[in-house]
Amino acid sequence: MRAGLVTRKRLLMMLLALTALFALVGIRIGHLTITQSEALTARGVRQWTREGVVTAQRGSIEDTNGDTLALSATAYIVTANPQLVKDEKAFAQALAPLLNADAEAMETRLKNKKLASVILKRQVDRDTVDTIRSLRTENLEMNALLRGISFDEDTKRVYPKGELLSQVLGLTNVDSVGQSGLESWYETLLRGKAGSLRTEVDARSRLLPDGKTAYVAPQAGCTLRLTVDSTIQGVVEKAMRECIAVNDAVSVQCLVMDVNTGAILAACMKPDYDPNSPPRNDVETLRELMRITVVSDVYEPGSTFKMLTCAAALDSGVASLTDRFTCTGSITVDGDRIRCWKNSHGNQDLPTALANSCNPAFVTLALRMGTETFYKYLRAFGLGVRTGVDLPGESAGILINPQYVKTVDLARIGFGQSVAVTPLQMITAACSVVNGGRLMKPYIVKEVLSASGEVIDRASPTVVANPISAETSAVMRTLLENVVENGGGKNAAVPGYRVGGKTGTAQVYKDGRVVSNVHIGSFLGFAPIDQPRFAVLVTVNEANVPVDYGSTTAAPFASQIMEEVLNYLGVRKSDPNATEPPTVTVPDVRGLTLAEARKALSDVMLLSETDGLSQAVSDQAPAAGAKMPAGSKVMLYTYEKEPIQPMDLVSVPSVKGMSMVAAGRQLRARGFEMKISGTGLAVSQKPSAGSFAPPGETVEVYFELP
Repeated sequence: MRAGLVTRKRLLMMLLALTALFALVGIRIGHLTITQSEALTARGVRQWTREGVVTAQRGSIEDTNGDTLALSATAYIVTANPQLVKDEKAFAQALAPLLNADAEAMETRLKNKKLASVILKRQVDRDTVDTIRSLRTENLEMNALLRGISFDEDTKRVYPKGELLSQVLGLTNVDSVGQSGLESWYETLLRGKAGSLRTEVDARSRLLPDGKTAYVAPQAGCTLRLTVDSTIQGVVEKAMRECIAVNDAVSVQCLVMDVNTGAILAACMKPDYDPNSPPRNDVETLRELMRITVVSDVYEPGSTFKMLTCAAALDSGVASLTDRFTCTGSITVDGDRIRCWKNSHGNQDLPTALANSCNPAFVTLALRMGTETFYKYLRAFGLGVRTGVDLPGESAGILINPQYVKTVDLARIGFGQSVAVTPLQMITAACSVVNGGRLMKPYIVKEVLSASGEVIDRASPTVVANPISAETSAVMRTLLENVVENGGGKNAAVPGYRVGGKTGTAQVYKDGRVVSNVHIGSFLGFAPIDQPRFAVLVTVNEANVPVDYGSTTAAPFASQIMEEVLNYLGVRKSDPNATEPPTVTVPDVRGLTLAEARKALSDVMLLSETDGLSQAVSDQAPAAGAKMPAGSKVMLYTYEKEPIQPMDLVSVPSVKGMSMVAAGRQLRARGFEMKISGTGLAVSQKPSAGSFAPPGETVEVYFELP
C-alpha cells in the first residue's frame, strides 16, 4: 500500500515536471513566435539574403545657360567576401595595384572571416572594373584567386570645368554627401533617394542560381540652375589669376552682379582649388580654400563706402551738388585728427569731393546727418544684417550699435572706416545706389529642376528696401561716372563705354591692430552707367607692391572685366568711334622735382596727380615699367613716410637671395634691425617673410656662400 502511494506521488511529480517543462516550452515558443517574431524574421532574412544599396544619381549643377558645372558619373564599389578568399596576401598583391590601394590594409580586412563582405575601394571608375573582370575571365588562375570579389554601382562627383566657381559649387565626400558650398546648402534637393537590391544567398553568402531578387529603383536628385554665367565667370577667373600674380597679393576676390535683380553673375576667390582633386590630406588648407569669403569675410570698405554716404546725404537733404567743402589735409573731430590722403584739396564742390575721394568732406557729410539719420540709411542699405543669399557661412558684417556710436566713430564711418562689410553686402548696397534706389536680395540659384527636367521652383527678384529715391539714384550715376572720367577711378575707364564707380583703400588688422604697410585695395564699378546692367567689385588683399591703393591694384582689372562683359552682352558703345589708346611705359620719376616729373610723364602722353606736400617726388603709382593706356594718370607722392607708430604691425619683407647690404637696407626700410649669421647670400630668415611684427624687432638672417 505504501509502495503504491510512493509510486503515485512519483508519477504525480513527474507529471507536474513534464507539465512545467511543456509550459516553459510553450511560453518560449510563444515568446519567439509572437514577441520576437519580427526581429527573428528580419534576422533570418539577413542570413539568407544579401542587400545592397543602389545609390541615387545626384542632381547636376548648371550655369544660367544650362552648361554643366557639376555632375555625377557612374562609379563602382569593389567588395569581397573574406570567407571565399583563400590566400589573402596573394589576393591583395594582385588587386591593390589595380585599385591604387594599400595592399597591407586590404589583406588585414580580408582576414576577418566573420564578415560576409568588406569594401576594398570606393568610387572606382569603369575602366578599372572592366580590367579586373577581363583578368578573371581570361586567366583561370586569377579567377580562382580573386574568387569572392563583386562590384556594386556607385557614383562619383565630377566638376568638368575644374577650378571654375570651385568654392561656390563646393565638395561632396566619398558617400556623395555635400560638404561645402551649394553641394552642402542644397543637399536635400541634390542627393535624391537611394534604392536597394536584395538577392537570396546560401549559408556561405553565395548567390542562389534560382534565388529571388527584389529591386527598388533609386530616385534621382534635382538639378540646380544657377544665375552664374560660365562665360562671365571665365572672364573673371582669367582677370583674377592675372590680378593675384601681378599684385603678388595674399588673395583676390571678384563679384559680378545684375544691378537690377540681385542675381550673381560671377563669384571668384583666389587662391582656390580643383574640386576634382582637392587636398584632402591637408584638412586645414582644404578648410581654408573651401570658404566662400565673399559672403563670410568682413573688411573695412574704405572709400568705396563714400558712394553710400554721398547718396544718403543727398537723399536726406543735408547736402546738395553745389555745397562747398574745404580740405586742408585733415579734419579734427573730438580731438582726433582725421587725415586726407592728400595734403590739401582746397575748396571743392560735392562732385569734385567724391572724385577726389576727400576724407574731410565725407566726415562733414556724416556729421551733418547725425547718427539717427545716417543709421537709418545704413540699415536701409542692408548693413549690419545678412543679405539672405542662398549660400552657407554668410556674415552679418559689423555695424556699431547706435547707442555706442561716438562722434568720431560717426565721422570715420562716413569715409568707410569703423564699419565692416562682406564683399556681397557692399556690392548689393552699391547696386541700390545706381538702379533707381532698390535694395535687391542677392541670389545664385535661378531654378530647381526635377530629374525629368520640370521646373520645381524658380527664384524671383526681391526688393528688400528702398534706401534712396530714383531721383537721387540718377544723380549718383552721374557723380560716379565723373569719378571714372576725372577722378581716382581713371584706371577703370573702358574706351567707348560710359562706366562709373569708386576706388577704395582699406586698412588691414592683425591681432586687433592696424598693419601700417599693407591694405585692401578695391574698385566697385557699374556699366553702362546711363542704364546699368551689371556691377563689378574687385578686392585685392595685401598686395606686395610699392603702392597698393585700389586705383592701381584693383581698378585696371575691373576695367578689363567690364570691357569683356560689355562685349559679351552685346552692349553698343556710346562712342562707336572710340579707339583703344596706345599703351605706354611709365617712366621712373622718383627723385625728380614735380616739374621735371610732369614733363617726363607728358612726353609719353601720361597725366599726373600729386599730394602737393613738397616739390620732390619720393614715390609713384604705378611703379616705373608698368604699362598704361596713354592719357592715364600717374600718382606722384612727394611726402616722406610718417614714422611707424609702436602700436602698428609691419609686414616682414623677404630678403632671400640678397647680399648683407641689400638685406639690411630692405629691413631698415621697414623699421627692423638685422642680426647676421653666416656669410654670402641670404638663404633664410626669422621671423619669416610675410609675417607681422612690431617695428624695431630684430630679424635674424642666415647667409651662405653660393
